[in-house]
Amino acid sequence: MTETPETAISALSFEAAMGELETIVRRLESGDVSLEESVALYERGHALRTHCEARLAAAQARIEQVSLGADGQPAGTTPFGES
Repeated sequence: MTETPETAISALSFEAAMGELETIVRRLESGDVSLEESVALYERGHALRTHCEARLAAAQARIEQVSLGADGQPAGTTPFGES
C-alpha cells in the first residue's frame, strides 16, 4: 500500500509534527521557494496543524478524564460542605 501524505502525518508524534511545521514556516518565511512549492508546503503545514490540534485535544481529554472523579468533580475533593 502506498503511503499518502495524510497517513504519513497520522503516524507522526506531536513533537515530530511540530518540528516539521516549524521547518515549513522557516522555509516559507525565507521567500526562497517557488509558488508551487509554497502551495504544497502550505497544504502540508495545514495538515500538520490539524494533526497537532487533534493530538492536543486527545491529550486534554485524557487529562480531564484522569483529573475527574466518578461524580464529575476534581479527583480528591468533596462537594462543598461535605467531609
